[in-house]
Formats: sequence, structure tokens, C-alpha cells
Amino acid sequence: MLCRGYNLNKVKTVHRRMLLIYVWGIALFCLLIVGKLAYIMIFQSEYYTEKALEVQERERKIKAPRGQILDRNGKVIASNKTVCTVSVIYNQIKNPDKVTEALSKELEMDKEEVRKKVEKRSVREKIKSNIPKEVGDKIREYNLAGVKVDEDYKRYYPYGSLASKVLGFTGADNQGIIGLEVQYEEYLKGIDGMIMTPTDSRGIEMENALEQRQEPVSGNDLVTSIDVNIQKYAEQIAYNTLEAKQANYVSIIVMNPNNGEIFAMVNAPEFDLNNPYTLNYQLNHSVSAKEKQDLLNKMWRNQCTNDTYEPGSTFKVVTATAALENNVVDLNTKFSCPGFRVVDDRRIRCHKTTGHGSETFLQGTMNSCNPVFIDVGLKVGVKKFYQQMNKLGLMNKTGIDVPGEAGTIIHQIKNVGNVELATMSFGQSFQITPMQYLVAASAVVNGGKLITPHFGIKSVNGDGEVVKKYSYTEKKGVVSKGTSDTMKYVLEKVISEGTGSKGKVEGYKVGGKTATSQKLPRGSGKYIASFMGFAPADNPEVIAMAIIDEPKGIYYGGQVAAPVISRLYTNILPYLLEEKEQGE
Repeated sequence: MLCRGYNLNKVKTVHRRMLLIYVWGIALFCLLIVGKLAYIMIFQSEYYTEKALEVQERERKIKAPRGQILDRNGKVIASNKTVCTVSVIYNQIKNPDKVTEALSKELEMDKEEVRKKVEKRSVREKIKSNIPKEVGDKIREYNLAGVKVDEDYKRYYPYGSLASKVLGFTGADNQGIIGLEVQYEEYLKGIDGMIMTPTDSRGIEMENALEQRQEPVSGNDLVTSIDVNIQKYAEQIAYNTLEAKQANYVSIIVMNPNNGEIFAMVNAPEFDLNNPYTLNYQLNHSVSAKEKQDLLNKMWRNQCTNDTYEPGSTFKVVTATAALENNVVDLNTKFSCPGFRVVDDRRIRCHKTTGHGSETFLQGTMNSCNPVFIDVGLKVGVKKFYQQMNKLGLMNKTGIDVPGEAGTIIHQIKNVGNVELATMSFGQSFQITPMQYLVAASAVVNGGKLITPHFGIKSVNGDGEVVKKYSYTEKKGVVSKGTSDTMKYVLEKVISEGTGSKGKVEGYKVGGKTATSQKLPRGSGKYIASFMGFAPADNPEVIAMAIIDEPKGIYYGGQVAAPVISRLYTNILPYLLEEKEQGE
């Protein structure tokens, strides 16, 4: 009996201890739960409130207006147009058939395509974007449950194709794709806003609930160096030439040689900026999606900066500068041209096959005589020739503020022999971009300052305050003042008495140089005609060049390209120089 009692008491003690542990365990667990709840409710209340709102709120983005692009005189050349985006919210649609019928009618879409989107079980389904505002307003009048019409912005270019390959365009979400639109994306794009609408547990927007609205911030405007008047006139001349000469393309650049501001850059044919995915010509056969994209990429290319070419005789400006800088010739140095020059085992002819006879360096430049420049190039030598090219920026990209700039294609100096140097001296056997050449020519005639060509001047906000003023590198002393003055004199003689006579402008002294470059392969019968001209010749305020790719019929630069710049200058010089005088 005693043994049994002893065991019973022991069991009871164990039970009491277990019960106590159990009670304490429950109490501790409850304490932990209460503590966790207190921590969540007090210390993490904001976090979970935000999470709850994310579940119970539907967000709709408000696109920010993109900054405008302006010309140097304040004319708007890229702006925004109000458009609408129509979408549906499945949980809120009360009459799917009515919604389908109305949207397919107003949006001019296939009824079955609209029905699939209307019946799709998604939080929000976009039906169509970039629709005219008046169409969006008409859909609003239906007052259809579950249909949302949000205002948006679409890029709009008031001048259509003007400077299309410079300005570029934007994509579906209003981001820059090519040209200045992508180069200055950081400043042009705004900050999108947001509409937050409360919903219930089923995702249905609550009636009479207050929406939270975060207003968008507009992008900054970009002020450029483009002059719409000059650009329009340059394009008109380019298109006239394109048609008359049935060329592949015509490019014109007009720039201030003293600071690199570009007044106009034309690449005809241009394309419609408001319809950038429509080819600017008709196809007579069907193409694949990849072939279509390749054609679009070609259409969008800026030939002034993205493509290289052999400069031909315009490059004699660089060769002459190298010779004068290294004192291997002066204007009266004598040469003889029998119509060709033999270099090593290569016979290289002059454009005048009967020869120019005896002539001075000045006369050889005025006559654009290849044998003279072969002799001059060989006198300068490979090392000094390359050094002068490098000083004039021809071994590097210019740094222009549009994307996709191409670089120089040239022999390594160790591989340049007499024949290579001879052909390079008159602009063959290497390739540069038109922009690179115009920068080098500017340095030759502006007193020896290497400038950076550019379009961007400044970015300003909606209040007209300057957000960013753009600055560009300059390098002085790449040509001596004496050589620069001599070259201006020589190049004025080329126009007044030499091969560039069709580049004359009545009432103004103009300097310049012509070129007729044979395209590869040699003997193909295909040429590039070009001309570089600057004015006034003794103190240049503007420099321009025209390039005509594969002109039909007469193809000489002096006959085809020089008149283009002459016509351009006849129209714009009074305007440009008067504007400068007023500015002073």
C-alpha cells in the first residue's frame, strides 16, 4: 500500500509539473504572438499599410510631356500632341458585348480582336494607344463600365521631315530612338505621374473613393543651333539637285567655322518624322520583317556622320596646309605637269590628261592638279603628313552630339609607301566622314582652332530657366595664323580664277575647293561630287559643303556641287551676316 501511494503521489507531481510547463508554454507563445502583433502594428505599420494599399489600389501611369526641341530662334521643331490610350478592366465590365461593339466601331478595329481583349481575365488590358484625343473623348461619352480612357502624349514634328536624320524620333513609350532625341534623352524626358484608385478585395474600383494623384513633371526643352530658315532652304536645294541629277542622296552641312554650331544638316531624301516606320519610297515587291528593318535602318542613316567616303580633291586643302606648315613649298614653288606622274611602278594621271605644263604651287592648287599634289605629298613625307592629319582631327571622331558617328578608315603608318602617300595627297585610298572633313577645313581657315561640331546649345525648364548650358572642347594652334591666312587667299583664288568658279556668289568673296571622287571599285563609272566653300573669304563666318552621291550625266564637283553652295549662299549670306551684325 505504501509503495502504491508513493507512486501515485509521484505521478501527480509529474502531472502538475507538466501542466505548469504547458501553461507557461502557452503563456509564452501568447506573449510572443502579442509581441509580434505589437511590433507589426506599431513599428511596421507604415510598411504593411503600404503593402495593403498596393493590393487595394490600382495604379495608372500619367506620362510626362517630353521637352520640346527648338531652333536657335525659338521655333519649335519637335513638340507633343495629346493622344489617348484605351484600356479595359475585366472585373468592372458589366456589358461585354456593348463594350466590344463600341470600341471596335470607334477604334476601327476588328470586332473579334477587341472581344478577345475585353474577355481576357487581366487586371488591365490595353486595347489601343496613340489614338486621337477626339476619338478618346467620343468613347468617354459612352460611359461604359470597365473602360478607361487615359490622356497621353505623342511626339509631334510640325515640319514633318525637316532635319529628320538629325532630330530623330521617339518610340511607343516616348523614349528617344535616334538622333538628338536619344542623345539628349536625359534632359528631354520628364518624370511620369501616377493615379492610384482604391479597389475592393475583388479588384473592383470603389465608388466615391478619392483617387490619389501624383502629377507628372515635364521634360526640359532643348535649344539647338539649327536655323529652320537655313535648313528649309538647304533641303529645297538638295531635293532639286537630287531630282535633277538622279543621285542616290544629296547631303549639305552649314556650320559656323569658329565655334562649331551647325545651322543646317541635310540628308536628302529625308523621312517623315511623324511616320518614321513608313519607307520614303514604294517597294515593288514584298519583303520580310528583317529586310524591312534593314531598309528602315538605311533610311534613318545620317550620311554626314554615319558614313565614310573618299574626300578626293577637297582633301588637297589638308595636303597644302601640311606643306606650308612644314615649309616644303611656298606659293611660287615651281612644278611641271605632263598629264600624269609615275610613282614607283604606278602611273597616276591628272584630270587634264594633256597636262597643265609648268605651274606654281598656287596655280597647281587653283587647277586642282594631281601631279603637283603628288610631288607635294612626297615632299612632306609620311610622318609629317600623318601628324598634320592628326592635328586637324582627321584621325579621330569629331565628338558631334548625334549618335553613331563613324571613324576614319586609313592605312597604318607603317604600311604607307610612296604610292599610298601619293594617292592620299589628293584624297584617295582612305575614308573619312563629311563632318570630319568640314571640321578640318574649318581649322585651316579660322586661324588654326580645332572645334567640336554640335547642335545642342542649352536645356531650359518650363519657366525658361537654364538647366544646362552645353560646352564643347576647342584646341588652338593646330595651324599657324600665317598658314591659315595663306590658305584663305589660295582658296579664294580657286573660286575667283580656278576650278571652283561656279561657287562664286555675287557681292561676296568666297573661298573653297571642289572634288570628284571615284567610288570603289575603280572603273565602276560611279562618282561622288563635292564642294566645300566658306564666306567671307578673308574672315569666314560660315562654312558649308555639298556631297552628291552618284550623279547621273555630268559628275564633276566643280560643275555639279559648287553651284549648290553658290545658290545656298546667295540666299542665306545676307540673312546670316545681317543677323550677326544685329547681334553685335
